[in-house]
Amino acid sequence: MSDSAKNKAAAVLLDGKAISEQVRNELKDEVAAYKDMHPSFKPKLVAMQVGTRSDSSVYIRQKSKACKEIGIEFEHVQLAEDIQQSDLDAQLDSINNDPSVHGILVQLPLSDHLNTKHVVHSICPEKDVDGFHAENIGNLSKRATEPFFHSCTPMGCIELLKRYSIPVAGKNAVVVGRSDIVGSPVAMMLTNLDATVTLCHSRTQGLEDKVRMADILVVAMGRMEAVKAEWVKLGAVVIDVGMNAKDDATKKAGYRWVGDVESEAMQRASYMTPVPGGVGPMTVAMLLRNVVISAKRHFDASSRVKIVPNALVLQDPVPSDIAIADAQKPKLIAQVAGELNLAHAEFEPYGKHTAKVTLDVIDRLKDNSDGRYVVVTGISPTPLGEGKSTVTIGLTQALYAHLKKPAFACVRQPSQGPTFGIKGGAAGGGYSQVTPMTSMNLHLTGDIHAITAANNLVAAAVDARCFHEATQTDMQLFNRLCPKKKGVRTISDIMLRRIRKLGIDTTDPDALTPDEIARFVRLDIDRDAIMWRRVLDTNDRFLREITIGEAATERGMARKTGFDIAVASEIMAVLALTTSLADMRDRLGRMVVALSKQGTPVTCDDIGVTGALTVLMKDAIKPTLMQTLEGSPVFVHAGPFANIAHGNSSIVADRIALKLVGAPPGESATPESAGYVVTEAGFGADIGFEKFVNIKCRASGLVPDVAVIVATVRALKMHGGGPDVVPGKPLADEYTQENLALLEKGFENLRRHIENVRKIGIPAIVAVNAFATDTDAELQLVRTLACQAGAYDAVPTHLWAKGGAGAVDLADAVVRCCNTAPANEEGFRFLYDAAMSIKQKIETIAKQFYRASSVSFSDEAERKIEQFTASGWDKMPVCMAKTQYSFSADPALKGAPDGFDLPIRDIRASLGAGFIYPLCGAMQTLPGLPTRPCFYDIDIDAETGDIVGLF
Repeated sequence: MSDSAKNKAAAVLLDGKAISEQVRNELKDEVAAYKDMHPSFKPKLVAMQVGTRSDSSVYIRQKSKACKEIGIEFEHVQLAEDIQQSDLDAQLDSINNDPSVHGILVQLPLSDHLNTKHVVHSICPEKDVDGFHAENIGNLSKRATEPFFHSCTPMGCIELLKRYSIPVAGKNAVVVGRSDIVGSPVAMMLTNLDATVTLCHSRTQGLEDKVRMADILVVAMGRMEAVKAEWVKLGAVVIDVGMNAKDDATKKAGYRWVGDVESEAMQRASYMTPVPGGVGPMTVAMLLRNVVISAKRHFDASSRVKIVPNALVLQDPVPSDIAIADAQKPKLIAQVAGELNLAHAEFEPYGKHTAKVTLDVIDRLKDNSDGRYVVVTGISPTPLGEGKSTVTIGLTQALYAHLKKPAFACVRQPSQGPTFGIKGGAAGGGYSQVTPMTSMNLHLTGDIHAITAANNLVAAAVDARCFHEATQTDMQLFNRLCPKKKGVRTISDIMLRRIRKLGIDTTDPDALTPDEIARFVRLDIDRDAIMWRRVLDTNDRFLREITIGEAATERGMARKTGFDIAVASEIMAVLALTTSLADMRDRLGRMVVALSKQGTPVTCDDIGVTGALTVLMKDAIKPTLMQTLEGSPVFVHAGPFANIAHGNSSIVADRIALKLVGAPPGESATPESAGYVVTEAGFGADIGFEKFVNIKCRASGLVPDVAVIVATVRALKMHGGGPDVVPGKPLADEYTQENLALLEKGFENLRRHIENVRKIGIPAIVAVNAFATDTDAELQLVRTLACQAGAYDAVPTHLWAKGGAGAVDLADAVVRCCNTAPANEEGFRFLYDAAMSIKQKIETIAKQFYRASSVSFSDEAERKIEQFTASGWDKMPVCMAKTQYSFSADPALKGAPDGFDLPIRDIRASLGAGFIYPLCGAMQTLPGLPTRPCFYDIDIDAETGDIVGLF
């Protein structure tokens, strides 16, 4: 040793243990402070261990203890030593896609049969808190990019330099060791701190000379005392990463720990890490820091929806809907899902622009507060429709793209009946559309096909059961329903439910008495009391009444029945009102398909088809994610008609959307940060909105903040006594020329809808869907009258021609209303108590919402009321099946009639959906095609494959 080295004071210890303790305390305070601001903040680290190596188990326990001290949740995933690569990959994929996990480490080494490199690089880079992933290491080497994480040991080395205020810029740094875990990353980190770095390794020529030049020396060779003390430059900073066991008989263990640098270098260096107690403790501290960084980054990114509008290029005149849709390039659905902070496992792409969203999201976000809930309804429409869907989409676009609010639209899936019939699709219109509109208006993700298949399976099962019971003895039925397999009689779970329903106390089918067997196998369906009809998603008037069972093989089992439109199926209503997969299964099982000859209801559970129905519907229960032309997210889910069903999109879609745009637990949404969910209730407020409140909100527990009532000058003039509006015929002059008197007279229809909405206890905003022929005076008259009638505001909109830009004033009114409107003294309330009698509920709707003076019940309706009451079905809500064109049951009675009688010709029960539905007057449940259906204009370009003529 030179004299200068002898006279030099020993190096200052770079005390990794002390610095690590400081870092941990800082992290503990940081996590606690962040949790105070964000109560739902829960950083989590998962450590995966293959096998039971004792040293690996020790490291796992150390990390677990450290995490708990900081406030980090720790999960140890212990896997078998002989786990196969595919099973390990599946486990890792599951954790990668778990949004509650912020950091993943795989404890090394792995078993020899596993591919370590593959496993390390299979960890999601955003959760690779060890910093080993190629993407993180690669980004470290680029000046223009930043890795998600720095490797823990190299970062620990850099942290020691920073904590001891050791200058790095301009210094000569030598790194000995080039591993991906330590040497190479630390060399890149030092370079990024403006050191001049030389990277050496075991085969470097003249290693000693290079080490002697180092102002900063980092050694990570994994070779005991490979760097000699005399190689170290006087005053150099030495970071020794090595940890090697050296035989030492004086030690109880028989060895002591030494580094890659001779300990005597302490006499030459200015700063040096001890071994142990230097870099080792810093590695764990940096791991903890990476987990906290990851958790905060994820929380900040996922606590708010990202708003990324898709700009419109407006044209005048406005092209066709399909031309507009084709000209606008939608975002990839994976991008839309990412903007909503959906985990990869929470959405299932169906092509490039649609995806199913799993119901797991509801559970993950269950503690989030809800966003603002806006329901769009309308006045009594003309046969052309008044643009309710267009307003729903345009308002959402305005909130999202123009006011920069998190906004979500929830709409029904269109039926192909109207698409190819007379009304057209339901994707909105003009520059306010759901896209791709061709997908939405055709098959989409097959939900309606699934409903059709499930519905018709029930119909087939009912008729087949009647056939088999008519042709077999009790024991023949029993032996076929519960066959013996290898001498043991088998019975399915759904059959056991029927046995319990019958009050039979056994699970052993062989223990049944002959009488119990007869009760079990014979549903004894009254073929004249079969309520279940087949469905199809096509307007076909000739299937309204048919005869089935005419083939000779059915042996005289013919009966009259008919088809309904698919969206009128009770299964569609179940889909729209269900809250979970288990709830859907229960609802499907409760559906009544017929009555027995003794008058007992026969359900899908009795038929034994419930499980199969649930399987057919397992994907349909997931809402379909799409987007508007301006890039705001849309859920398309369920599509019950509003005149013959309850006319609203699904509860699960609304719930997921409200949570996605809501605030994290413990945090309140401010007027600036609040998100909005805009859902649509079919037809006028007397039908769709009334059912939204009394059926959907009763089932969901959700309460709307505001209702938007869509009106048009055209429809108001019609209600004022204008000529009939007939699809396919030019509008009369009264509709294309200013006529304030006619308009004011027809306003009475809108006035009543405003009154009805306010009667429920929520504010009403009128959206006037303006047409080019509307005059300023007409629009101003509607606005003035609406505000006088009690509307919070009335706003002309031009969203068909301008998209969201044409609904900015409406969006402003909605935001103001949600944030400043005074609460109704009585608050939100249902129109009736479900415990009221069936007649009382019907009369309440008829007299308070429709303004009927009386309700008359046919003999059949009276009989059904008596039967339903005796069966205990009288406590369900009421779903009125009524024309959409009038408050009355007479579609020709326009305006705001009162003093009329509402005839109830029949009453039916939908036990699965959870309501009874009275039929007011004649109601068609299967529309017919007009003289000139829409399909005349629909075709495909055989060269490009593009659809043409679809609106």
